Amino acid sequence: MAHHKSAQKRIRQNRKRRLHNRFYHKVTRTHIKKLRRTEEYETAKKLLPVVVSMIDKLAKRGIIHKNKAANLKAKLMRHVDVLAKSKA
Repeated sequence: MAHHKSAQKRIRQNRKRRLHNRFYHKVTRTHIKKLRRTEEYETAKKLLPVVVSMIDKLAKRGIIHKNKAANLKAKLMRHVDVLAKSKA
């Protein structure tokens, strides 16, 4: 256990931030799964900007790597594009 006040505060802050990051990461993963399961183009089109924004925020905060964010967004956009082509 840390003995200095500053080290104890750092432990508390890290715990709080870790829980915060875990929550946002889990929520984003849930939305990604929801978008991947969507088979209707209109629903997917509405959900895509929300999910892309969430992924960008995770990358900006350093919760996920920027390349992982780019790969996720590309795959999701490809999924929505396939739905658009199958609709037409």
